[in-house]
Amino acid sequence: MNQKQKLFGKILLPAALTAVVLSFTACASSDSGDSSINEESSSAVTTINEEVPYTFFNDSVFVGDSVSLKLNLYVSAQRNIDSNFMGTAQFLTPGSYGSGNELKELGSENSVHPSYNGTEMYLADAIQAMGAKKVFIMLGMNDIAVYGNDGAVKNMETVLAQIKEKNPETTIYVQSMTPIVGSAQAGSLTNENLNIYNAGLKAMCEQNGYTYLDVASVMKDEEGNLKREYCSDPDNMGVHFTDEGCKVWIDYLRTHVS
Repeated sequence: MNQKQKLFGKILLPAALTAVVLSFTACASSDSGDSSINEESSSAVTTINEEVPYTFFNDSVFVGDSVSLKLNLYVSAQRNIDSNFMGTAQFLTPGSYGSGNELKELGSENSVHPSYNGTEMYLADAIQAMGAKKVFIMLGMNDIAVYGNDGAVKNMETVLAQIKEKNPETTIYVQSMTPIVGSAQAGSLTNENLNIYNAGLKAMCEQNGYTYLDVASVMKDEEGNLKREYCSDPDNMGVHFTDEGCKVWIDYLRTHVS
């Protein structure tokens, strides 16, 4: 096993050595497609609105893996300075989480589900218990290598349908999966595959009436990779964010929701 494989070995799911798992520790610090699909994803048109106040997020929950867990930690730290920061938004961001894991039976081997008030729950149930009226979900990094791009999108579609069934009045915002640092690409975890996955997400959202948010668009350098200044682990996993990256993320959300 070479050095890069050893580094990515930290984030491999036990069920498949090709699957990426994003750990809590890292946070605190495939299908093929043609280039036209990639271009469509990277140039997705979004509308810039007037910046919404933090109160917009009062009834929101952010769902994701350890990439979103860093956002959770950043928001918590900022609230020590400004108690109104991001309103009363809540977070469901277990490490190693993915849409495929969510679809496994609760408590089964290798399953990962969020916890609310100390109780592990299916995502749809946790959102219902929280009373959230807006859901911002970002998943996929832990799914692409296991299920392929199409399979990962299909899993996400199933998860979103479950959320909507239990929470019919909830508005769902699907955030694109963010890119990785160029030198950290390995196996099926490449920015090309992430672009294909995001294009599939966008199409799925249009078909089902969900709002798609192209967060990735403000994270990329001129080559389409995650900007190193936005990455907290550029020489390791290359996927997690710095505080600066989290600020850019939140700024994007505040000007692309309404």
